Amino acid sequence: MVSRDVISDETWSVIGPLFPPAKTRGRPPVDRRVIVEAVVWRFRTGAPWRDLPERFGNWNTIYRNFDRWAKDGLWARVLEQVQGVAERNGDIDWVASIDSTITRVHQHGATLPRDKKGHTTNYNKSTAEPSDHAIGRSRGGLTTKTHLVCDGRGRPLGFVVTGGQVADTIMLPVTLNQIRVPTAGRPRLRPDRLRADKGYPSKANRAWLRARDVKTTIPERNDQIAHRRKRPGRPIVFDADDYKGRNVVERCFNRLKQWRGIAMRSDKTARNYHAALCLAATLLWVERPSSSPPD
Repeated sequence: MVSRDVISDETWSVIGPLFPPAKTRGRPPVDRRVIVEAVVWRFRTGAPWRDLPERFGNWNTIYRNFDRWAKDGLWARVLEQVQGVAERNGDIDWVASIDSTITRVHQHGATLPRDKKGHTTNYNKSTAEPSDHAIGRSRGGLTTKTHLVCDGRGRPLGFVVTGGQVADTIMLPVTLNQIRVPTAGRPRLRPDRLRADKGYPSKANRAWLRARDVKTTIPERNDQIAHRRKRPGRPIVFDADDYKGRNVVERCFNRLKQWRGIAMRSDKTARNYHAALCLAATLLWVERPSSSPPD
């Protein structure tokens, strides 16, 4: 793992060419590596943007570049490209696992004014930004939930952010549809097998996965087992030994939440919080030795 802000030369040689070149006209350009390292420092420490160290230059310049790249979808495209490199090297384990995690929203991340319907007043229906900016109410108060699917080595393949009250089971198709790994031909969109816990074993989810030839390792809930005993039918095939590998998604969340700016959300928009997840996930793919087992 790198320090809080320094990106190694080896890592930058992979991700550096994926960022747009600096402008040659106008004001002196800001080094792209400095911008990325400043963003890394900010989300690793969880500090406010205004508290960026002076060595990074003007904090507002760093933030405006981060925000513009988030609006353009650049952080997500960088993640896709490094996943594509791993796929071409045969480095992706396509036995995937899915789960979700809750993140508390800091009071500074929930200050956008809202109308009577609960929508933020700066909500624009023409953008992909959700009207609630993925901030919802659950037992923990104001929370955001990250629904994530990772490969068999605990590296993120795709994720979605929603309000904390959104149920896991309805988000399985949406989360899996975020997988888009570039290949020599069409991008790969589906894993070979999916492991999930008892939050996902609905009939609709099993049918959706079966229609796409995705094998499953998902246990039945007790109420489903009791219902099937009343109306006997084909039992669900469940491999308990294979299910032991599902914990890689929990380990993935643990590594992502080592970044304090991800463990506690202070960003007002879901777009920027998602961009931070993309950056952290990108470094997991690039910096993590491909031959080492999950922690």
